[in-house]
Amino acid sequence: MSIGDRIEKLVGDFDGIKEWEDRYKHIITMGKSLPAICKEGQGDQFKIKGCQSQVWVYPGLKDGVIHFQADSDAAIVKGIVAMLVTVYSGSTPDEILATRPDFLEKIGIREHLSMSRANGLSSMLKQIQLYAYAFKAKMSM
Repeated sequence: MSIGDRIEKLVGDFDGIKEWEDRYKHIITMGKSLPAICKEGQGDQFKIKGCQSQVWVYPGLKDGVIHFQADSDAAIVKGIVAMLVTVYSGSTPDEILATRPDFLEKIGIREHLSMSRANGLSSMLKQIQLYAYAFKAKMSM
């Protein structure tokens, strides 16, 4: 499934949920379905700076494709990082760097987050892009 297909599916899932309380429940459910992160992935070097909650994003590169594992100690934040992992994991560095996070506006999530959670979301996105840049550079060596 392409990154565009994953975005389309995610946006479609949220289109069917009209009430924001139900959308929050769906986000929490996404977090609960996130596979457990490996022990190494919970190291301080994988902790996202700028998040009020503890959030880890652990990248791996295999056959030119980046796979992310993630976790958080807060239910909503874990669901948010699960959305990002769902969209970006399984993509090449170039695909990640070319994909703007417009799907977040389509879902309407940014306008329903507190300032601190919105800043955390931006930090997560920035870190995913930094991993993509790093792996792209590593692949071109």
